[in-house]
Amino acid sequence: MEESRKRKKFRIKLPVRRRDRYVFTDKKHPENGVFSAALGLISLVTIIYAVVLSFKNGGQAQAKSAVAVLICIIYAIVGLVLGIMSRMERDIFRFFPHLGIILNSISLLFMGVLLFLAFM
Repeated sequence: MEESRKRKKFRIKLPVRRRDRYVFTDKKHPENGVFSAALGLISLVTIIYAVVLSFKNGGQAQAKSAVAVLICIIYAIVGLVLGIMSRMERDIFRFFPHLGIILNSISLLFMGVLLFLAFM
């Protein structure tokens, strides 16, 4: 009798997590974060395209490529500011602000390296 009580004492059923339940949340994707990620992507793709065009042209950048890259620097700075501002909001999903900050930082870093190599 005592032995059966001991067995019953240690038979613990853990609750089973059901995956078919809905999770309701008040979080949202911030518009500035999405816009920041879009600006970062546009900036990075345009800079890479300008570098490829100048490579195909024998290392000589055309004026329109240089102007596009300068505009991309402005895009990257605005996107970085928007990403930081949207990251400071409360109750948001953080994917797009983080993505925007990372893409815009990579774009600005890439431009810094290009300018450094241009003046060497």
